[in-house]
Amino acid sequence: MQIPYELILGWRYTRAGRATRRNGFISFISGVSMLGIALGVAALIIVLSVMNGFQKEVRDRMLGVISHIEVFAPNGAALADPQKTLAEIRANPSVAGAATFIGAQVLLARGEDMKGAMVRGIDPALESQVTDLAVQLEGTAFPRLVSGGFGVILGGELARAMGVIEGDSVTLIAPSGQVTPAGVVPRLKQMTVVGTFDSGHFEYDSALVMLHQDDAAKIFRLEGPTGIRIKLQDLNKAREVALELSRSLSGDLLIRDWTRQNKTWFDAVQIEKRMMFIILTLIVAVAAFNLVSTLVMTVTDKRADIAILRTLGASPQSIMGIFMVQGAMVGVIGTFSGLLLGLGIALNIDVIVPALEQLFQASFLPKDIYLISRMPSDPQYADIMPIAVISLVLSFLATIYPSWRASRVNPAEALRYE
Repeated sequence: MQIPYELILGWRYTRAGRATRRNGFISFISGVSMLGIALGVAALIIVLSVMNGFQKEVRDRMLGVISHIEVFAPNGAALADPQKTLAEIRANPSVAGAATFIGAQVLLARGEDMKGAMVRGIDPALESQVTDLAVQLEGTAFPRLVSGGFGVILGGELARAMGVIEGDSVTLIAPSGQVTPAGVVPRLKQMTVVGTFDSGHFEYDSALVMLHQDDAAKIFRLEGPTGIRIKLQDLNKAREVALELSRSLSGDLLIRDWTRQNKTWFDAVQIEKRMMFIILTLIVAVAAFNLVSTLVMTVTDKRADIAILRTLGASPQSIMGIFMVQGAMVGVIGTFSGLLLGLGIALNIDVIVPALEQLFQASFLPKDIYLISRMPSDPQYADIMPIAVISLVLSFLATIYPSWRASRVNPAEALRYE
């Protein structure tokens, strides 16, 4: 099978550069265009992979602590019939597990130090059905969390901030006070730290306090749990299942799924991802349209060659094809080099970033700001394919006008001064 001469000449022009100083400059510009496209594509892949990884990491760590769906009574009141509600929830085939809980906000004090905290009164026997964190604590801290013991499990960051360790005592201050002849005073209860946990999610590690559900009911003077936490077979169906439960559950209940608990954060990440895609695509567009100047200079330099080809019988379409092949080669090589570079960095970013942090003695991800302390990466096919297609399309579009100009070269005019 004979290779079309347009491909042969287009490839030769792409790699030409040693014959003359002028050819060498054109080849250099062609190489710069390839490099620009490659860097633009690599930057897009790396940034989007990091944003995907960041979102996935935060989501997974968040769901290791919170449940997929929460059903709770209005105004922090106790559920009217928790066992009936549990049975109705477990009847849904999408539900993998359910557990009752008591949720409230308190102040935690030790000496002069005070910290705001979220209290979660749990049933240790059921908690492992709804969170991954409970599975880790099931054989360590949970056996020490007994009814009437008034023990607490603190988030690791909260424990470190208050300077407490296992066995120390802290004072829990309930927000709703009790009425006395001297006025309304807060309810205080001394609790013993029976364990700590580190979920990897700073928001919960620095504010969550877990205690036995019975102890929480006594402290907050409740007759039973205030809500039920649910784990699903498929976390992506949380909204759909929440809607089903809102129709099937009896009583005046509120339902909230995990996507709504941190809706603002997830929406912000999606918007940032779209904006970064648009901004970095402009870098690829600028690099792709550098091909215009490269091809214009090539056409000017090859006017005599074009004239000779035309006199030998080459059609304007063939001349146009030669220079489109040259531009397309630059675009294809640049795009696939960028894909290899971007994927190589994205897949090894967990090694590269710690090395850079150690080299520069800096922390790129302070965990109190970014919720996680390591740079995650999750390259996704749905992002990589559009990047490659856009880069190739822009490169192809950039070749059309210079190639058309080459096809319009008049052989007589081109050879007049040769």
